[in-house]
Amino acid sequence: MMADTLRLSPVISVYPDDEYENLQIEVILPGVEKKDITFKITENGFYVKATKEGVEYADSYSVCCPVSPEKAVANYSNGVLKVTVPYQQPFEKAVDVKID
Repeated sequence: MMADTLRLSPVISVYPDDEYENLQIEVILPGVEKKDITFKITENGFYVKATKEGVEYADSYSVCCPVSPEKAVANYSNGVLKVTVPYQQPFEKAVDVKID
């Protein structure tokens, strides 16, 4: 009898870079080998799936502004998948909002 696989959503951070030209995606996948990661991206969202013994990480996300998926660059190191993908149009200007 096979042991049940634990299915989890990975911890993910998604944010624009300092110039507001690229979307940065960071996915925490502890103990997962690069060959066991699937990452797919469209102009409106992305999907990640990764497996290690007894655990499957999987989830999909939509993004706020269209990106150029064919220009995405990914790097995996020390359990963190980092993906940089340019927005189709850079943000006009982000404004800091004062927090009381």
